[in-house]
Amino acid sequence: LSFATVDASQKEESAVTNDEPSKPAEMTDEQWRQKLDPESFAVLREAATEPAFTGAYNDEKGIGMFRCKGCDAELFSSDTKFDSGTGWPSFTDPVVSSAVTLVDDNSHGMRRTEAICASCGGHLGHVFEDGPGVSGQRWCINSAALDFEARE
Repeated sequence: LSFATVDASQKEESAVTNDEPSKPAEMTDEQWRQKLDPESFAVLREAATEPAFTGAYNDEKGIGMFRCKGCDAELFSSDTKFDSGTGWPSFTDPVVSSAVTLVDDNSHGMRRTEAICASCGGHLGHVFEDGPGVSGQRWCINSAALDFEARE
């Protein structure tokens, strides 16, 4: 998967300055703060991590689709969710590989792979190579970055 970098000045120049809704990729921090609750803003826009075992979807067992809380993009099907015991919702694969962008993350003295929503650029969590699926990956995703749409 690829990742296009955009510096902060480019984001600000392309941001809409009136009250009309913006495309998620063009929204300013202030527009994001109005759209998201504080925890979701911290996770999606500032790459924070919610505390383990506190997220709304860690124990979610329903059938449906997990969507990006920032832009409503379909990210993960409940069919790929599993209990990793880590305290965060974990998935074996995204619904389509192009829904998520992977980026090397060397922060906090660790080497990890960050998962970012390809549609809005929001931080979702990280991908690890210790999952149970065919890919061997564990997509460890913050609940605060997700909305769940139950399927009947």
